Amino acid sequence: MDAEAVLAWLDTVIPTHTGERLSDLQKVILQQVWHGRRYLEIANYYGCTEGHAKDVGSQLWKLLSEVLKEKINKNNCRATLERILRKTTAISSFICNSQFSPHTIPLANTDGANEGLNANFLGRAEAIAHLNNLVNQGIKVIVIQGEGGVGKTTLAQQYLQTQGFDLVLELLMAKETQNITAVEHVVEEWLKQDFDEEPGVEFGVTLGRLKRQLHTRRIGILIDNLEPALDGQGRFITPHRNYVELLCVLADARVQSVTLITSRDRLCEPGVNASHYRLPGLDITTWQQFFINRGLAIDLITLQNMHRAYGGNAKAMGILCGSIQEDFDGDMAVYWQENHADPLSATDLKNLAVSQINRLQALDPQAYRLLCRLGCYRYQDVSRIPTQGLLNLLWDVPASQHRQIIVSLRNRSLVESHQGEYWLHPVIRTEAIARLRNSDEWETTNHKAAEFWTNNIQQIATFQDALQALEAYYHYIEINEFEFAGKVILKSRDNQWRQFLPLGSTLYRMGWLQPLIAAITQVLNNVNDNQNISELYNILGDLYWITGKIYLAVECQEKTIHLATQALKSLIPKQENKHTVYYLRMLEVDSLLSIGLYNIDLWELEAAAQLFQQVIYLAQNTEHHRWAEKASVCLALVNSHLGLCEASCALADVIYHNIITEQIVEQAGRFAYFIQILGQTYVNLGDFTKAKEMFQKALAFAEESHYMQVKAKTLNGLAEIYRQQKNFELALANHAEAIKLLDKIGAKCDLAIAYFNLALTYQEMEKPIKSKVNFEQAIQLFTEMKATKQIEKVVGYSRRVS
Repeated sequence: MDAEAVLAWLDTVIPTHTGERLSDLQKVILQQVWHGRRYLEIANYYGCTEGHAKDVGSQLWKLLSEVLKEKINKNNCRATLERILRKTTAISSFICNSQFSPHTIPLANTDGANEGLNANFLGRAEAIAHLNNLVNQGIKVIVIQGEGGVGKTTLAQQYLQTQGFDLVLELLMAKETQNITAVEHVVEEWLKQDFDEEPGVEFGVTLGRLKRQLHTRRIGILIDNLEPALDGQGRFITPHRNYVELLCVLADARVQSVTLITSRDRLCEPGVNASHYRLPGLDITTWQQFFINRGLAIDLITLQNMHRAYGGNAKAMGILCGSIQEDFDGDMAVYWQENHADPLSATDLKNLAVSQINRLQALDPQAYRLLCRLGCYRYQDVSRIPTQGLLNLLWDVPASQHRQIIVSLRNRSLVESHQGEYWLHPVIRTEAIARLRNSDEWETTNHKAAEFWTNNIQQIATFQDALQALEAYYHYIEINEFEFAGKVILKSRDNQWRQFLPLGSTLYRMGWLQPLIAAITQVLNNVNDNQNISELYNILGDLYWITGKIYLAVECQEKTIHLATQALKSLIPKQENKHTVYYLRMLEVDSLLSIGLYNIDLWELEAAAQLFQQVIYLAQNTEHHRWAEKASVCLALVNSHLGLCEASCALADVIYHNIITEQIVEQAGRFAYFIQILGQTYVNLGDFTKAKEMFQKALAFAEESHYMQVKAKTLNGLAEIYRQQKNFELALANHAEAIKLLDKIGAKCDLAIAYFNLALTYQEMEKPIKSKVNFEQAIQLFTEMKATKQIEKVVGYSRRVS
């Protein structure tokens, strides 16, 4: 038994209890834990922080424990899930076999329809078990609810045919309201044709006679496609109110019948005792089996993409299979390559969504407008929208009506929901966003959505918070509002490092590098405000630096300095300009500090020292004195590299004293990067006690706030201490973890240094082959960075004899 089989099974079990499937990260955690991976490895594999993976993992074990009624954790999940699945598989096998039991009584006059139905009935063992559970609880009327094509009717028919009913009655509601058969005629026909009994003169008498029949015989009843008989509130329309009387009879606790109703809309008749079952889409394993049964070769990645796009919709599965066979010679990969951009390209699929949305438009125009507006959300990095995100799109509706409109969408299976969060089925969203784009509300809706994401996130404490805040950027890009998009990246908030930082700065500290580079470069040439441009260049410079494009990074910071100094010259010294002056000065000293750091990675130590001295000169005894402290730490490191130990120690000890006496404890989060630099300085000075003390502080801050770059650099520093202390086992362990982290976030400069230090460790261990491999790796990375002096340094060390 493998993890994929378990995930496929959970995809049928979880939605039954929660209304939603496992998230992508939850699935990755389960897969990786199944194979014995640690959270750090999982985080690296998925591209998130270790802390985030642990949080999601904890939620996953809690969810599985609640749903499966057994205590499940990271250590026992594989054994427990295998045991539960084996038991469930045995039950499912029994259910499937019972479909062909001699005790099963088929519908009359089916002309072989049962055989075809059974052959195609896949993946609903869990649904049948759920229906049986409701029946065993004494429920007499069950509404199977779901979007069009999900398989409601097929499930209802299969259930009623395989549960040993004496008789099965079917009522297919007309698709058009004007064609609905009066309930009086339906009941009369049942009595005459199926029970050989005459109806009464009055409907009440007729119902009484039906009820007596249901008391004595076990009857299965299907009322299919109920929604045309319901109004906007989920109640029977006026001409057909007598259906309420019928359902009250069918729901009576004394009858032996079971009535299954299929409907896209929720039944909301107060006097009818009915239980609702929201039918989920079919899981990927069922889709795979269906395609195999039809003789198609499986391209698993393509199949997974199709399954995800259509949410496991059963109707879509059949339509896709037919199209692939008839028009693409059975090649699903070619079919999907041509059609993936438009999930509604198949006419039948489009009709499913269009008919459902058109009906909403006629019955509830306000809910219809909200559905179309919901199409603007991306449902990608942030897959679900909080309730407030829906309310923000109801800007033209009185607040007193907001909740009812949302309930209207939920009751019609047009929006998915769970615990106050909402999302659209991919097929529904495709139609919704198409209608929104063609309306006059496209720009307004995106503005409102962007405002929601911006206002909803007041403080960034997690990676998910940061991604939600960034969603506003994509809405502004959709409507070509580049100035606003740039401001999203620049909007400052308190974060977990106790800093008030722009979103872009917070994101890159969390390791979100390449997407952020793409976002900034997309807007830079379309932003007009010089202060915004200078801030964007400041952030972009650090991103280029971390990813190894140091000369581009220097250019960005020089542009920031130029724009900031030009702006300062043009400002008239007035009280109202005080904040602007402060911020522009800060950009200037911050960019100078950054260029100094870049020069350390280029091993241009003298140039770096001059820049740090310039920052100290500009910032000390001013509002920017913190930058003077940071520059002092960096200058201490440069001096230690240059052999100026006395000068280095004098600078380092001042900052060290401030840290241990907690004079900058309130700045600990923002100072974490420089604390690890101070640790590295003490390593160079040979004071391992102070070095370890600083590294432990930096590591604690980094792990608490998921600052991966600081964590990796700190681990690298600890590895250097262990190497010099001849504790090679610990040195190698720290090297390995640091390299994994840096490789994952793409921090090329730090990665080159990490490989260089690992090479030194192997050299000290007298393992020349491994040492050479890592020296070469460092040289390759430094060559890509055009860091000539670093290459010379590495080559010099590689020639030393251990």
